[in-house]
Amino acid sequence: MSGDRMATTRERADLLESLARHRGFLRQTVHGLTDEQAATRTTASELCLGGLIKHVAGTEASWMRFAVGGAEAMMSEPTDWEGQFRMAEGETLGGLLDAYENVARATDDLVATLPDLDASHPLPEAPWFEPGARWSVRRVVLHVIAETSQHAGHADILRESLDGAKTMG
Repeated sequence: MSGDRMATTRERADLLESLARHRGFLRQTVHGLTDEQAATRTTASELCLGGLIKHVAGTEASWMRFAVGGAEAMMSEPTDWEGQFRMAEGETLGGLLDAYENVARATDDLVATLPDLDASHPLPEAPWFEPGARWSVRRVVLHVIAETSQHAGHADILRESLDGAKTMG
């Protein structure tokens, strides 16, 4: 195996290992909870633990669509901007975790097999993106890692507010 191929393989493995670690932190925050507990708002925020799982799964799936097909692919599925942070009637924590696992598996497969982490697309037009900016697949994966990590921290606060459990310390 050439040095370039080994570096690429190591890079992808490092990215996926980091993402898996932060997904694990997030999943740990809901361990042992009932659906009712997972749907409970425990702070002044609109966030609940089940809603965070749902949001992170949806965000990861959306960014992976972007990685393959750009902004048009990213926007190809509607986003419920408010409902994505709450558990809807009939949703269960187990169902949300299963959906998140399916997204994670698809992301891992995609990151492992995409031909080029340097491939890039223009970002969608949004007030939080610099006009005309482009992100590479690599940057998208780093963003998903950061998003997952940030929300795992939020989830830890929500869990501690719920029942005193501390999942990260």
